[in-house]
Amino acid sequence: MAGSSHGHTPAAWTGVTIAFIGFCVSGAFMVMAQPVGFWAGMAIVLLGGVVGMIMRSMGLGQPKESGALVYSTATAPAATREPVAAES
Repeated sequence: MAGSSHGHTPAAWTGVTIAFIGFCVSGAFMVMAQPVGFWAGMAIVLLGGVVGMIMRSMGLGQPKESGALVYSTATAPAATREPVAAES
């Protein structure tokens, strides 16, 4: 994935950060045996996904047409021809 900008957008960073905070909240409340806090953390995780999708629709994510990998001449696989063997 180093050849693309996969995940290097404000939408991706924001969504993942919010989801990570939600997982931390859920984990803390799970250890404290508080189910309401656990589910509140899970709601924060879902909020991270929603915020990421909204930001992507606002143009802060990676456009769909640039998602394909593009090979330059330096990294493109070498296309070599093999000689045709004569059949006898």
